[in-house]
Amino acid sequence: MVVADPPRRGLGRDLVDALCEHAPGRVLHVACDPAALARDVALFAGRGYRMTELRAFDAFPMTHHFECVALLERA
Repeated sequence: MVVADPPRRGLGRDLVDALCEHAPGRVLHVACDPAALARDVALFAGRGYRMTELRAFDAFPMTHHFECVALLERA
């Protein structure tokens, strides 16, 4: 299992490629930007992973910020 908690910009193509070369069975992706998370999930999906669980946490009450935790599993 890989646990990734990247900066707001997300993992990006190069890091997703590098992680997938090791073929982990699961990736736990923590994200604070839903757009970057969606992009990263799509990159993983193109490499044989699927999102099996997603949770959102209101870590900063009274703001528009929240944290998401996505579980991706190799198909």
